[in-house]
Amino acid sequence: MPNIHRGEIEAEIGGARRRLVLTLGALAELEAAFGADDLVALAERFGSGRLKARDLTRIIGAGLRGAGEDVRDEDVAAMAVGGGAAGYVRIAADLIGATFGSEAENPERPARPLA
Repeated sequence: MPNIHRGEIEAEIGGARRRLVLTLGALAELEAAFGADDLVALAERFGSGRLKARDLTRIIGAGLRGAGEDVRDEDVAAMAVGGGAAGYVRIAADLIGATFGSEAENPERPARPLA
């Protein structure tokens, strides 16, 4: 079971149940990949609802690496996910929600669309 207090999620990716977590190192990797100045800018980019397929690959790859998997973004791009493109969006949204929180966890903060 994933530890939700650590921001972990589980998802079926490439035919296997895998754990994902955006550790501080994984977030730093994403800041660099997206050219974000800080975590706020990164969260705002994710919250914009405008993510490319390459963005989803980077987010999911960083989450897998954060959980200890030795995987490249190219490997992630080749892995099948149930539900097709919508499945990748759901995984990324769940991971971002687990990392940055959601409206349910913090009713004072308005929800932002993730996809």
